[in-house]
Amino acid sequence: MRAEKAGQFIIQKLEQELPQKYTYHNAAHTRDVHQAAQRLAEGEGISAADIELLLTAAWYHDAGYLTCVDKHEDESIRLAKQYLPGFDYTEQEIDQICNAITATRLPQTPLDKLGEILADADLDYLGRSDFFSISDKLFEELRLAGTVTDSITWDKMQVKFLQEHQYFTKTAINTRQLQKELNLAEIIARLNFHEK
Repeated sequence: MRAEKAGQFIIQKLEQELPQKYTYHNAAHTRDVHQAAQRLAEGEGISAADIELLLTAAWYHDAGYLTCVDKHEDESIRLAKQYLPGFDYTEQEIDQICNAITATRLPQTPLDKLGEILADADLDYLGRSDFFSISDKLFEELRLAGTVTDSITWDKMQVKFLQEHQYFTKTAINTRQLQKELNLAEIIARLNFHEK
């Protein structure tokens, strides 16, 4: 129950206060990661108490975008520490939530099971059939920020990212790895076509 209330609070802030330029890192992405975290948690068989902490971390993992892009994970942690005591989370629980949020920082280096699940949930879309529609939103966000200017450069970045990425949980590996490889192959084929 706490997780739902804490989640509703931060989702409302994301929907009302987040600039429109965040076409990927927004409330829709947060909901997607929350849903993926729930699915992975069930697959990994973690306790109900840990699931509550994990789902809270999923709600807050990108809250930092409300104020900044660089080191947004640090800001997400600051916001979690600011708001979660108001939802009756203990200091120890908040520390576990913040450790999980830290695991989403790139390159991902989770230190415990909750971190592994949240890291996999954050990049769950890499191994899904809706990968291209979601990655288009990230491309648009980066284009608006001036980080990427054209689709060829973006495809090259995605190939490198997908090749270096790894899932940590058995559930993610078993359910997402194959589609991730198919998505990677499609981008490589697209790049090869452009180079001809």
